Formats: sequence, C-alpha cells, structure tokens
Amino acid sequence: MQSPDLAALRAEYTREGLDESDAGDDPVVLFRRWLDDVAAAGIHESNAMALATADASGRPSVRIVLLKGFDDRGAVFYTNYDSRKGDELTVNPWASAVLLWHPLQRQVRIEGRVSRMDAAESDAYFASRPRGAQIGAVASRQSHPIENRGALEEQVADAKRAFDGRDVERPEQWGGFRLSLDVVEFWQGRADRVHDRLRFTRAGEGWSRERLQP
Repeated sequence: MQSPDLAALRAEYTREGLDESDAGDDPVVLFRRWLDDVAAAGIHESNAMALATADASGRPSVRIVLLKGFDDRGAVFYTNYDSRKGDELTVNPWASAVLLWHPLQRQVRIEGRVSRMDAAESDAYFASRPRGAQIGAVASRQSHPIENRGALEEQVADAKRAFDGRDVERPEQWGGFRLSLDVVEFWQGRADRVHDRLRFTRAGEGWSRERLQP
C-alpha cells in the first residue's frame, strides 16, 4: 500500500468564526460552552488532551492524558507521580496542553504552572474509577521498563490478590495534577487558513484578551 503524500493532505475549514463579542471576557465560561458543543456533537474521547512537559534541561516530551476537571483554578488530570511526566513536573512544574476537536474545527491551548492536588481530591477520584483501572494503577510502575507482557500481567495478578475481597486503596504515587490557567488560547478554523485565534492571559483577578494572527 502506497503511503499518503503528506504535503498534499489538506482540508478546508468552513465553519463559523469566533469574534470577540461571542468569546466574552472569561475563558472558563467560553471553554465550558465549547465543551457543551463537543458533547452535543458526540465527539469520541472529547476530553483527550495532549500534555507537554520538560525535564530540568528543558528537553520536552508530550503524551495524551484525559482532562478530568476544569474550572477557574485550572485543568485537572491524573497520573502516576513516578511516571516520566510526574518526574518532569517535579523538577520543572510548568506545562502546556492542547485539546483538538477536529469535527468542530476547534482547539484550545493552555499554559501554566502545575501543582499536585491534595490527597482528599485524589482519593475521591480514585474511588470513582472502575476496579480494573484501580488495580492497574496499583500494579503498574508507569514509564518504567519491564521484561515482557507476562511480567506485567503477573504484577496485575499480584495486585488483585492483595485487594481480594476489599476496596482498592489509592497508591501514594498516584494522584492528580492541576494545570493553572495562566494562558488560554482558543482557535477556530476559518477558510483559506485565515483562522481565528483569541488568547486570554491572566491579569490580576481578571483576564486580558487579544487576537493573534493565524
């Protein structure tokens, strides 16, 4: 099978635009409105978020995580604190994230400082997860090498035996992070690549808003 000509791949953006009067003055309100649109459109894994971190030397890495909360305090995701992203956020607690909803020709970028959530918040979310996902979080040393799939499955079996007949306890190395909303940028695709970009930046207790060229 012949590989696609990547340089020739393109799509035209023809949906409605994003102007300042429609965006308003609060990015949290606008983000929630866009989330409602995403839900109405039935987009699969609509909370998938690409998260970029960097190590102490500034070398970046990126992966997909799931957005599990959003308010004026920030964007929430959960992970193993001993994973690569957890290690990087420990030494360099700044991150950037982007959510892409291609059917709506929209994306949102977030930049800010990252902090660990308190144990009670992490406990509450962990308790809401399916038992299988809880067992997986206990069993896996995320991002660390392992000999083979069989060894991983044995760790899962060990975790199941350890919690047989009782609730699974959240491991100390697993919990939530909150990415603060220092900068939030909304992108709406427009025809001829003349897209709309509105960037909100924290300004004291409020926000400043500016339009960026595409």
